Amino acid sequence: MRDRQARLATYAAFGIQGLCFASLVTRVPEIQDAHGLSDADLAIVLLLVPVVAGLGSVLSGLAFKRFGSGPVLRIGQPAVALSIVLIGLTGGELLPLYLSVALFGLAVGAVDASMNAQAVAVERHEGKSVISGFYAVWSAAGILGGLWASLAGRLELSLYAGFVVPAFLGLGGSLILGSFLYKKHEEGSGPSAEELKAAGRLVPWKPVALVGTAMACFYIADAAISNYSAKYLQDELGSSATVAPLAYVAYQVAMVLSRGVADFGVRRWGPVNIVRAGAVVGFLGMAGVIAAPNAGLAIAGVTVMGLGVCVVAPIAFAAADRVDSTGLGIAVSRVNLFNYVGFVLGAAIIGAFAPAEGESNLRVAFMIPAALILVILALAPSFSPRPVKSAAAPA
Repeated sequence: MRDRQARLATYAAFGIQGLCFASLVTRVPEIQDAHGLSDADLAIVLLLVPVVAGLGSVLSGLAFKRFGSGPVLRIGQPAVALSIVLIGLTGGELLPLYLSVALFGLAVGAVDASMNAQAVAVERHEGKSVISGFYAVWSAAGILGGLWASLAGRLELSLYAGFVVPAFLGLGGSLILGSFLYKKHEEGSGPSAEELKAAGRLVPWKPVALVGTAMACFYIADAAISNYSAKYLQDELGSSATVAPLAYVAYQVAMVLSRGVADFGVRRWGPVNIVRAGAVVGFLGMAGVIAAPNAGLAIAGVTVMGLGVCVVAPIAFAAADRVDSTGLGIAVSRVNLFNYVGFVLGAAIIGAFAPAEGESNLRVAFMIPAALILVILALAPSFSPRPVKSAAAPA
């Protein structure tokens, strides 16, 4: 019963995060128009989120050692919901916008780390792979957030009005279900402060860095599709503004389907084989996007790519947890940093080939994430690291 409650609360946390995040990022053009931002100013605002989120992830990792991930999540998730409302209230003022976006980034980083720590704790308690299911919920909620943003645009709702609905749902859900999250003593063995300090030094960086590098490669590819698939379809394949967004929708649908069954594959064939298969499928899909002569085939390629590579992130968190000597999510918070590294690098690398004026070279730019998917294939063995025993009191 207790494990079922924690699992339900963690599902809710992933869903709330996906809903709030999608509700915000799908209205970025309206935020730009409302504040009169140039493309360069907008790039600064967008980069501010992953940079500050990285800080939030680090700080949350430190808090895990003292309080566990549950309290961090119970504070961070309402902050995410409230911050998107604040962004909608900034009007045309730049300083309030930057401050609200910084708060959003800080809260997102804390929530990303803490909800993943709860997810691996659920997996640890149940003794089987379940973490991909949490990511499927995130993607499904993201689709709902995107559809709501589309409806809000059609109804010509203000940014504030459009953000209030997902924020209200997120705030209510986190306050109601937050008490069901695992407590600190339920996540790990509850070592002393001295043991925690020693255990933090004993969590090995090498296996974390290997799976983290693979995850960064995934997020570079993810940033390419999430941020530039619509532009690619319009600028290089001549699709309409109605068809262009369908690539992102197809990508999210593919992730829901793949992550919904990935846990069963991990249980039967192991994480290494699933990551290998995902990388091969993802590379073929990305190659299809690059070679596509029209929008329909490009959308098909994006779908195949999403079916493959989306398994990398959840399995990476589960692999990191195996080398965490405390059971308190220290390794999870560390590997979560590679999420933001990949997001920032993806935006910068692909953005360099997408100038505001002149002919874009996105077909060439997409070759970079395609090559990085092959790096994931090479790093697949690192997704089954040798487990590290839990920290224990000295004799």
